[in-house]
Amino acid sequence: MADLVLFNKPFQVLSQFTDDRAQNGEAPRATLADYLRIPGVYPAGRLDYDSEGLLLLTAEGALQHRIASPTLKMPKTYWAQVEGDISDEALNHLASGVELKDGLTRPAKAARMPAPTVWPRVPPVRHRDSVPTSWIELTITEGKNRQVRRMTAAVGFPTLRLIRYRIGDWTLDGLDSGAYRTITVNLPAPAKSPRRRSAAGARPRRNRKS
Repeated sequence: MADLVLFNKPFQVLSQFTDDRAQNGEAPRATLADYLRIPGVYPAGRLDYDSEGLLLLTAEGALQHRIASPTLKMPKTYWAQVEGDISDEALNHLASGVELKDGLTRPAKAARMPAPTVWPRVPPVRHRDSVPTSWIELTITEGKNRQVRRMTAAVGFPTLRLIRYRIGDWTLDGLDSGAYRTITVNLPAPAKSPRRRSAAGARPRRNRKS
């Protein structure tokens, strides 16, 4: 068993406990240390400075790997407020894969959604009467840098606000911005090393000493 921290990261908070920029005499940015006083835990993955929502932390390396490893394809669901009234064509494009500079994205799930009832962002998203906005729910199974923002921009609907709602089976439900809770979960089973076999498929025999 292991402890897992579910944290609702606010807008413009680093997904780390220190800000390297502060060492150069620049104004420090908000970090996880401003919200969490739990020794020994580290983020399992990351969430961009200008994105909000679910960030998972744990002290267990095996659990960190299970959550963050791109090869294990743990699904992540985002709520994105985009500029414009998003079209069916754009949603289909997001779902089938978008060609980015670092390659084609994997197939995803993309759908319109009503505006969620969430905390106000500080500062708020800039509102323009002449430009409508819409909300989409996007589920991906990879973690390219700033992937959701690049995907929506590539299909013509730039992201204005981005909230990560779900990672695997864990969600933001019941968590206000800046709040966290700790749960206990089962650790992933350790990977088994394959037994070596001879070319004929039998286990190799040890040589006897003469």
